[in-house]
Amino acid sequence: MNANAPIAVTMGEPAGIGPDLCVRLAERRWAARLIGIGDIELLRDRARRLRAGVRIVPYIRGRDAAPGTFEVAHFPLAVPVVPGRLDPGNAKAVLATLDAALTGCLAGEFSAMVTAPVQKSVINDAGMAFSGHTEFLAERTGATVVMMLVGATAAGPLRVALTTTHLPLSAVPAAITEGLVTRTVRIVADELSAKFRIAKPRIAVCGLNPHAGEDGYLGREEIEIIAPALAALREQGLAVAGPLPADTVFVPAKASEFDCVIAMYHDQGLPVLKHASFGHGVNVTLGLPIVRTSVDHGTALDLAADGAGARSADPGSLFAAVALAIELKHSRP
Repeated sequence: MNANAPIAVTMGEPAGIGPDLCVRLAERRWAARLIGIGDIELLRDRARRLRAGVRIVPYIRGRDAAPGTFEVAHFPLAVPVVPGRLDPGNAKAVLATLDAALTGCLAGEFSAMVTAPVQKSVINDAGMAFSGHTEFLAERTGATVVMMLVGATAAGPLRVALTTTHLPLSAVPAAITEGLVTRTVRIVADELSAKFRIAKPRIAVCGLNPHAGEDGYLGREEIEIIAPALAALREQGLAVAGPLPADTVFVPAKASEFDCVIAMYHDQGLPVLKHASFGHGVNVTLGLPIVRTSVDHGTALDLAADGAGARSADPGSLFAAVALAIELKHSRP
């Protein structure tokens, strides 16, 4: 990978706030060249609505753009966009931007990809199965991946990874296997070492049930699945603790003992992190052959192209995602 290559930034759902935040991103100077991936005319329209002093120009590979411009690799939308109104007709274009960013990263054209939020429902309404960026990128690359969010707290950085991601809660218990727990911990440990330069990561793993099963009285997944997996990992030299009760492992004094906490499911871990640093957290996909970061929020359809409203929306998460991508791309071999 060429760490000096540009970073691709996909604009996300065109009817949402992603294009607005990309324009806000372009107003700042960054320690890396950023290339927008999306509909150039839509981004120009959002820049006008936001009264942004940004000149948006086509991206031409191999040619440097003039200072003060924001380059965009143009992927035209099929249907005119009404801000705040979803249209399945543009779903293919949204997925095309993700494919372009990923392909560019794999080919060395880009050094990382940063993704603005997409609307999963409208992509599925268009007849294309889509459960999220993480799963999409895993399928395209054939990689086993883990979603991890990074936030900042008064006690220091808080990293939360997920054993399962976008599953109905009713499907989670059957999905938790010894093999899945083992793979998740290994990916987190390997990536914390490789990308975050933590020599011997300290990892906490939550139980699935309240109070981590209460010695089997509230569920046996901890005894029969999670604990054996962690015991084997400890024998192999990994610094992993658990299964721990999720309601106490996130207490700041406890969480600060670890470099990452692994939750069993989406809403076990992410509400804690988002409460601590919503709007400034970053989603990182671990296990990919590329660097990918994303925002910690959704499409905010009600704020899209809303002039002062969009200006008042906090771009901190996208800014943090770009900053972390710049940091991580220099950590990869």
